[in-house]
Amino acid sequence: MSTQTVRLLTGTRMPLIGLGTWKSSPGQVRQAVEVAIDNGYRLIDCAYMYQNEDEVGAGINSRIQKGVVKREDMFVVTKLWGTFHAPEDVKPGLLKSLDSLKLDYVDLYLMHSPMGFKKTESLATQPEYSDVDYVTTWKAMEKLVDEGLVKTIGVSNFNTSQLERLMSLANIKPVVNQVELHPYLMQPKLVQYCKSKGIILMAYSPFGSPDRPFQRTDQDPVSLLENPVINEIANKYGKTAAQVLLRLHVQRNIVVIPKSATPSRIVQNAEVFDFNLAEEDIKKLEGLNRNWRAVKWEVGHPPHKFYPFNED
Repeated sequence: MSTQTVRLLTGTRMPLIGLGTWKSSPGQVRQAVEVAIDNGYRLIDCAYMYQNEDEVGAGINSRIQKGVVKREDMFVVTKLWGTFHAPEDVKPGLLKSLDSLKLDYVDLYLMHSPMGFKKTESLATQPEYSDVDYVTTWKAMEKLVDEGLVKTIGVSNFNTSQLERLMSLANIKPVVNQVELHPYLMQPKLVQYCKSKGIILMAYSPFGSPDRPFQRTDQDPVSLLENPVINEIANKYGKTAAQVLLRLHVQRNIVVIPKSATPSRIVQNAEVFDFNLAEEDIKKLEGLNRNWRAVKWEVGHPPHKFYPFNED
């Protein structure tokens, strides 16, 4: 597997492709992480909210102990959940993740969204909104860098206006914005903005999250993996639809984190560095954009005051 990387604002190099772990079932996550590392993956993306960091950590540490990798070879990403947005809760939120992962630090710590929630006993409980300003949360995250608990910090699910405001008030600029990106949701304004500021985009749900746990509607478009335009392009290059969807991001220096628990697909998802999409094919993929979002983050009504998806 290629180890192609992108350069963050801090100068750190980050792999262009990694393993996503959202929705991975208990008992499968550790094996998926081990298979990924054995096959050259060095970026693992996880989150407190996914409730499987202990298995992710077990997979990473098993490969460190076996000498497959060293800790410094790995780029581990996790995320601060909304119930830890109060400044005094930011470090405890990280420490919970570090304890589960059995790591001393993470390479990138993301604010999972700009929306804060009140503390709950269970993540299954419908969250109540918190008024904590994401800028205040960010200031507390900056201290984690100073303490050496995280190497770099970034955000997830932030729109352009929120990024602009955060950039104007931050001492440490966000190095990454992790958002949903695929041909049905190209977000050109956000992509261009992040590029202009040196913020690396990280694409989640690159396949349109076909196995998402929430309700589908009759208005949902055909699955990206079944889209005839994408499959026609895939046939042209002798690749799968999934590989074409991943190559679209990699070719634009956008980090992508496909999730899979199937060993053969984990290997296959990384085989995207041996071909280039022609400009005409990129245009065809861009032409599929319909501003359709699979992961809407509709956590309550009315929307949270920092709900990000009212704009790009």
